[in-house]
Amino acid sequence: MKYLLIFILLFSSLYSQTVKDISNIIGIRDNQLIGYGLVVGLAGTGDKAKFTMQSLQNLLRNSYIKIPSGSINSKNIAAVMVTAQLPAFSRQGDKIKVKVSTIGDAKSVDHGELLITQLKGVDGNVYALAQGTIVANENNLTTGFIYDGATVENEIDYDLSQENSIQLSLYKSSAKTADLIQTKINNLFGTKLAQALDTRTIDVKKPRDMSMVKFISMVENIPLDSTFKKKLIIDMSRETVVAGGDITIDPVTIARDSFTLRIKQSPLSNTQWNDLKINKGVDIGDDVKIADKPAIDINNAMINTKGTPTVTDLVRAMKVMKLPMTEIIDTIKMIKEMGALDVEIEVRG
Repeated sequence: MKYLLIFILLFSSLYSQTVKDISNIIGIRDNQLIGYGLVVGLAGTGDKAKFTMQSLQNLLRNSYIKIPSGSINSKNIAAVMVTAQLPAFSRQGDKIKVKVSTIGDAKSVDHGELLITQLKGVDGNVYALAQGTIVANENNLTTGFIYDGATVENEIDYDLSQENSIQLSLYKSSAKTADLIQTKINNLFGTKLAQALDTRTIDVKKPRDMSMVKFISMVENIPLDSTFKKKLIIDMSRETVVAGGDITIDPVTIARDSFTLRIKQSPLSNTQWNDLKINKGVDIGDDVKIADKPAIDINNAMINTKGTPTVTDLVRAMKVMKLPMTEIIDTIKMIKEMGALDVEIEVRG
């Protein structure tokens, strides 16, 4: 006996393309940090590499504890590389997330304790200190994260208030887009402030009687044509999907080991739709007409949407079916590869 579950999901379009979605301001960006550290407290899942033991010996020596390296024989420690992103305008005391990855033969760093580690920029200066308990990636136990695991110690000097202009850099080179942004900025302020220097760079002068922050806010939030490709963000570490409410999915069928997904449209009269709630013994197939609306069918659970199915609808439907987030993320990637999803996907570690 199979059951047909009917849900009506109402979503409003909350997403619109702006200058900020397709460009960044040169000079305002994240900076990469890296450091070498030791993880302790592992329950026999660490490594016995010589450089790990040497690192531990040096650490103990700094604490005025002298022991021969040959006497250290433990798999409760691991040597790791620690990486992080220092956001623009970070201030002393801010907390940032760090990623920890083994460089020896350790099997897992889950629930290990990262000892205080210096995080440096490409200039060799220390910008943050990391320490804390690691939560490993369930798909790869040799890599983990410490949320708010590093404290910013030094700031990158950049006085935005003293700038008289900004330069926008498009994520993708396009003469048409550069010209459009230049025109829209000039129309917004009623004077020629923007000039496209090339197919990716637009120089924009700030009006004299306006603060730089307000100026940037106005420029970044200028709406653009809906023909621009939208962005979908997949955060692998947090297993989350961030998408606008109007990122639609074309009809597609995907068969996986654990489920079969069909996104389609089947006709049904309004009277039949109003009478159809929850039915037993209904086997959904090609000959069964379900709804006069676009729908998402997962293993005979039909999720009907008000408009064309969107990524938001799909994620909600798959969560209703209690599918793991890893399956949801993999499915979205497959839909993109099959050409049923016209969106730029950004995968974050």
